[in-house]
Amino acid sequence: MPSQCPFCELRTERVVDDNDAGFSVRDAYPVSPGHTLIISRRHVGSLFDLSTAEREQLLSLVDRAKSTLDEQYQPDAYNIGVNDGAAAGQTVPHLHIHLIPRYKGDIPDPRGGVRWVIPEKADYWSKRG
Repeated sequence: MPSQCPFCELRTERVVDDNDAGFSVRDAYPVSPGHTLIISRRHVGSLFDLSTAEREQLLSLVDRAKSTLDEQYQPDAYNIGVNDGAAAGQTVPHLHIHLIPRYKGDIPDPRGGVRWVIPEKADYWSKRG
């Protein structure tokens, strides 16, 4: 467990759910109400460093978090994402999955979703001939 890793040093009272492979917490800097992080218990940087069993257990936490958020916030949709590596925007080098509730009208035009990580390539529908 590397020192200075904010996810390895999280206070247990922040944890809203857990299993053998990971735990979930509300994002400290949420982009929408209910924004949740599913974090691997083992300190790895990449989704691809997980075992199959760990990956399945983390996805189980994603499912459980979605059920809780559906009940608490009634979002209209979700973005689910992993920034895997610094070039992909990962700022904490400890694997975590973002579960971001989305609400009708939260932005003017949500089309393209995660494609907006590269803005000049996101709006493909207006570029079609």
